[in-house]
Amino acid sequence: MSKVKLVGSWVSVYIYRVIWALKLKGVAFEYFEEDLSNRSPLLLYSNPVHKKIPILIHGEKPIYESMIILEYLEDVWPYYPLLPNDPYDKATARFWIKFAEDKQIPTTVWLIYRTRGKEQKKAVKESLEMLQTIEEHALGDENKFFGGDKINMVDIAVCGIAYWLGIIDDVAGMKLVEPHIFPCLNQWIENFKQVPVIKENPFIVIQHLLT
Repeated sequence: MSKVKLVGSWVSVYIYRVIWALKLKGVAFEYFEEDLSNRSPLLLYSNPVHKKIPILIHGEKPIYESMIILEYLEDVWPYYPLLPNDPYDKATARFWIKFAEDKQIPTTVWLIYRTRGKEQKKAVKESLEMLQTIEEHALGDENKFFGGDKINMVDIAVCGIAYWLGIIDDVAGMKLVEPHIFPCLNQWIENFKQVPVIKENPFIVIQHLLT
C-alpha cells in the first residue's frame, strides 16, 4: 500500500476530521504541520488551486477538502466503515453531512464567541435553530451516535458542536445546549468525547483558548 501523508495545522478543526477517520480505520500516516502564515512548498504544490488544508496525499496523489477526504478513505479502506451499508441509511447520513457543511457548523458557532451586540444575537438565533433541527430530526432518543452504537461520518462532520459549544460555555459565559432543551445533543457530546480516538486526539486549539 502506498504511503499516506497528511498536511494540516493544529488550529483547524477540519484536520481533526481526517486524523480521527484515519485513526478509526487504523491507517498509518505521516503528518506534516503547516505554518499557515508561511505556506510550505509542499502545500502550494499539493493544492495549487485553493492553497488550503487539509490535504491527504496517497501515493503522491493529493485529495482536498475534509469530507471529500473521508469519502476517499471510505472507498480505499472500507474496514471500520464510516457510512452505513444500507442505501437509504447511507443517503440519510450524506444528507446530514451536507446539512453540517451547508450550515458551516464550526463557523456558525464560532461567531457567537467572536461577535457582540446584534451580530452575536443573530449568531445565537441561527445556532439555536440549527441545533434544534439536529436535536429533533437527526438524533434518535436511543442512539448513542448519529449512526447508532458506533461513531460514523456524520458524528465527525458535526464535531464542531462538541468542541465549540464548550468554548461558548467557558469563555463567553453562554450556555446554549441546556440539558432539558437538548437532551439528545448533550448525551451525544458526552458520548463523542469519550470515544478513545477522540479522547486521545483532542482538538488542541480548544485547550489553547481555555488556558
